[in-house]
Amino acid sequence: MHHADTHPLTHDHNFLSALHDAHEKRTRYVVALTAAMMVVEIAAGLWTGSMALLADGIHMATHAGALGVAAFAYWFARRQADNPRFTFGTGKVGDLAGFASALVLAIFAIGIAVESGQRLYSPLSIAYSEAIWIAVLGLLVNLASAWLLGADHHHGHDHGHGHQHHDHAHDHAHADNNMRSAYFHVLADALTSVLAIAALLAGRYLGWVWMDAAMGLVGALVIGRWSWTLLRDTAAVLVDAEADTDRYVEVRDALEDSDATVGDLHIWRIGPGKYAVIASLIAADPATPDEYARRLAVHAEYVHVSIEVHRCSHEHPHLHAA
Repeated sequence: MHHADTHPLTHDHNFLSALHDAHEKRTRYVVALTAAMMVVEIAAGLWTGSMALLADGIHMATHAGALGVAAFAYWFARRQADNPRFTFGTGKVGDLAGFASALVLAIFAIGIAVESGQRLYSPLSIAYSEAIWIAVLGLLVNLASAWLLGADHHHGHDHGHGHQHHDHAHDHAHADNNMRSAYFHVLADALTSVLAIAALLAGRYLGWVWMDAAMGLVGALVIGRWSWTLLRDTAAVLVDAEADTDRYVEVRDALEDSDATVGDLHIWRIGPGKYAVIASLIAADPATPDEYARRLAVHAEYVHVSIEVHRCSHEHPHLHAA
């Protein structure tokens, strides 16, 4: 049996996204913008006695906190990138922050749903002019935040290889889940602002007072769906769930030949768009582990590859498996 890690013993384990620093900077800007809006709304609410302003300011505070967690995660991951205590680097710190933010989103969705349900049965009087102004101001802030975060949100989906088909899970596996969580918080705010504007206009000019609660329920369902998607994707990374089937096919195709067969294979994500691979190959006349690793090197996302080679006779049953 022969074994080799494709990297020298002194290699580092910095598997952060190439866009890590840009994402960190953009997230900080959005935290500052959201926090400023939060302070303005709470101060205005206390000054004018408006519960609507005060409530929206407190709601902004929850998002500012979640975005602050995202910014901290970027800083921590960068600061500790070379700390040997993190066996495979700090690439998953963003997924941990994304999971926490997704929980906040879920609580936010439940809170909106409960409040909206209560208002369906017991409508409250609404100061329409003031409320519309608040919603429009909130929407402008959220659009600015979405623009800041959205510039890089879809980057990282360039896979660097020739496959034309990739399923939903494959695409999301390349995403920076910390950035996704921040983006979803901003979108959640923007969505609630748009729905609120529509409901308030309908209430003011058409007398549809029930629209405010109805739009709240719609918003809660959409935000809940975003939360579930993010929880599912981040949890899979945190528990080292196996990569999708396409990746296993891709790695097997690269490593196997007429003589060598993959007997055991493990692929899991260790950073945004970056994976570790442990492969056990069975062959009658095997090449060196480094040679097999070179075959996989054309796929740049496999950044930590360990190859184990077992020599056996041609009669070995694995070599005849289709």
